[in-house]
Amino acid sequence: MVLHDKQLNQYLLIAVRASMMAASAIMDVYSRADFNVDMKSDNSPLTDADRKAHQIIVDALNPTPIPILSEEGRHIPYGERKGWDRLWIVDPLDGTKEFIKRNGEFTVNIALIQDGTPVFGVIYAPVLKRLYFGGRDFGAYGCTREMEEIPDDLGELINLCEKLPLTVSRSSYVIMGSRSHATPELAAFVEKKRKEVDAVEFISAGSSLKICRVAEGVADIYPRLGPTMEWDTAAGQGIAEGAGRSVTVWETHEPLMYNRKNLLNPWFVVQ
Repeated sequence: MVLHDKQLNQYLLIAVRASMMAASAIMDVYSRADFNVDMKSDNSPLTDADRKAHQIIVDALNPTPIPILSEEGRHIPYGERKGWDRLWIVDPLDGTKEFIKRNGEFTVNIALIQDGTPVFGVIYAPVLKRLYFGGRDFGAYGCTREMEEIPDDLGELINLCEKLPLTVSRSSYVIMGSRSHATPELAAFVEKKRKEVDAVEFISAGSSLKICRVAEGVADIYPRLGPTMEWDTAAGQGIAEGAGRSVTVWETHEPLMYNRKNLLNPWFVVQ
């Protein structure tokens, strides 16, 4: 089945609404004085917000004829997945550690993938009330929107947003890095850049907001020299590519691809 423009527009709006409905549930948990934190088998944290957001997104996307790969529902054998030429890749709560720290730097990520490549991505940051969406054939956009305040027409939504990258005036070379997953390799990269460029600024941030900052044009590069999973990057890559940026494998310089047998990403760079 070929996805026509009208259908893609509809799917993008479905994903935007799903991200905002999930965000509302996440904020309900976030506003509690206390919430349960469990540890998954890989030693990463899991909260009620992750579970609730996952179910809301799955329910919203299920009416589409496209299978879903989600961080919280990821145990799908490759023998089944490898036959999917299209799929949704979802991270219901990207930045669970930031959520637990209550620093606001977490997002909801939804991407539509076709033949291993992002068609579009949607990222919503609930605390910042910041929406990002885009893809190669859509362009990329960002706007501050209250949860669930979304028009029924994609063109109307685009008119409410700013096209990315933004027009930004700055004098330094800005490198984004992970707030919770720093590595010696990243530190070495930053030091190397400091020797090559007069003014270098290093900014730490959580979740896929790092990719969004490069898409916005407020940062030059985000080198991820450490482990991530496909659901951490798929939506951000769609937005970055819509903004004319690239997301490439560190060693090969080839675009990062999706629905691989091993869902663990190689090192990559966004620029």
